[in-house]
Amino acid sequence: MTTLSTTSRRPARTYSAVPGQSGGSPAWRTLKSLILLVCVILVAIPFLAVLSTSLADAAQINQTGGFVLWPDHPTLDSYKALLGGGLVSRAMLVSVGITVVGTAISLAASITLAYGLSRSGAYGQKTILLLLVFSLLFVPGVIPSYLLVKQLGLINSYWALILPTAVNAFNVIVLRSFFSSLPRELIDAARIDGASEWRILTRIVMPLSKASIAVIGLFYAVSYWNAFFNALIYINQSVKWPLQLVLQTYVVNNAAIGQGQTSDPAAALPPTVALQAAILILSIVPIIIIYPFLQKHLTKGVMIGAVKG
Repeated sequence: MTTLSTTSRRPARTYSAVPGQSGGSPAWRTLKSLILLVCVILVAIPFLAVLSTSLADAAQINQTGGFVLWPDHPTLDSYKALLGGGLVSRAMLVSVGITVVGTAISLAASITLAYGLSRSGAYGQKTILLLLVFSLLFVPGVIPSYLLVKQLGLINSYWALILPTAVNAFNVIVLRSFFSSLPRELIDAARIDGASEWRILTRIVMPLSKASIAVIGLFYAVSYWNAFFNALIYINQSVKWPLQLVLQTYVVNNAAIGQGQTSDPAAALPPTVALQAAILILSIVPIIIIYPFLQKHLTKGVMIGAVKG
């Protein structure tokens, strides 16, 4: 007499990027992969065309009559003409300085303000928080902002590009929400041990909030780097232009790039299309380099700061 043993059959596992959901049938997964591949191609081809045009020589650009998808004889003449001295090289230094200094000031102001608002019983906490929310609903116009900057004597000053946007109410509220979600017992224990508020902030709160602070810092850095409208209004001298205003002037408005805007005024300029493509690449490469180092904190920092508290 033989005994038949039955084994339970387990369904095949399907994997998904969303926890708790199945990955779907193989046909559906293939379709999603194809859609994602098409989206990547649609994004990569324009970027490749701009990069290739900035590296193409004059003969190939004249032959194609515009953008080049792949350079036959790559050359760095466009970048040498722009970065060897002149308007673009100065604009890059201005943009880097404004981004670094502005991000540092914005983070310092936002962190201290958010920490103060996260402490229950702080003086004027509700009033300041209401003012922050009010500033999200009603944004001042261009003319009042210009009159205020003018009265402060900041016209044609780099501070006009930093101080008016030094504190973003949304970023402060996100940081406040995260600070409020930290264990109160930890703060109370440090206070019982005699730690000051500044020591609690720098030694306990900030190390526990690296993800949120990194994301907010990225938001501020991208905002300062991409800003051109304030420079268009407040800066009168072209030698003080940031890179984005140069981009807006010579690429978006298609203004002619003269001999005085390059490294060697006496040398022959590369084609205008190549110079415009090079300016465009120079304006996006720094953020592309920085973003991968902070990408791992992006989702975590924003979700924790926005949901908790």
